[in-house]
Amino acid sequence: MKKRQIAAVLAGIMAMSLAVPAMAADETEGEEVKLLIAAAASLEYSMEEKLIPLFEEQNPGVKVEGSYDSSGKLQTQIEEGMEADLFFSAATKQMDALTEEGYMKEDSEADLLENKIVAIVPKDSKLELNSFEDLANAETVALGDPDSVPAGQYAKEALTSLNLWDEVSAKASFGTNVTEVLNWVAEGSAEAGVVYATDAAARAEDVEVKAETPEGSLAKPVIYPVGILERTEHSAEAEAFLKFLQSDEAGEIFKEYGFTPYKAAEENETESETDTEETPETATEEVTE
Repeated sequence: MKKRQIAAVLAGIMAMSLAVPAMAADETEGEEVKLLIAAAASLEYSMEEKLIPLFEEQNPGVKVEGSYDSSGKLQTQIEEGMEADLFFSAATKQMDALTEEGYMKEDSEADLLENKIVAIVPKDSKLELNSFEDLANAETVALGDPDSVPAGQYAKEALTSLNLWDEVSAKASFGTNVTEVLNWVAEGSAEAGVVYATDAAARAEDVEVKAETPEGSLAKPVIYPVGILERTEHSAEAEAFLKFLQSDEAGEIFKEYGFTPYKAAEENETESETDTEETPETATEEVTE
């Protein structure tokens, strides 16, 4: 009888010793990986409403959080220690700067999207604004701060090329990011504003697009690059999310929000360069933020 009891106890001990590693393995497998993407404010609608939920659905165990602001502010935050895994900028300047400073993972950056810069008014506006030049007719204009907001820098570049910057900026309110500019116009705090076409599309019930920047008023297309930060501790998951953003599936979603996937934009640009091969470039201010 005692022998059988001893055997049963030993068997129980062996079973428990085998179960402990298995339990630890299960707990490890169940840990959720969190990715933080520092993204331009103009990307918030598409990321939060469709792209992030779809990626999380396809990749159980990975949670993606977005931190949205002007690309210039996000660049500064990354330089000051922000623990982001990916950076999605509304202009190439910030990405180039972070790459040169060693913050971006080598060969991870990709030019992903193209956007447009447009002049908008509140939906019920009576303002006569039929071209970008007509911004001079508005009593109040909302613009992104050109020192830190890419949309504001593009607006300044276009208006400078039209010799209207001094006149328009004198009656402008400058937002800390493009979403703030959009809200001012949507709420009627400003008679007109300059934002991305995608922002205007997201608030189509509140604002109306009146004009795009004239051809030749911007030196380069409005390109959105994305890349993985060198400091990420989740390289595999970050690479999976980057690959997802570059997929045709994600591209179709970006189109729904008014963006143009850069592959198509690059083809159009190549055709344009071929047509204007003999035309000298117009000197314009470089986008710095």
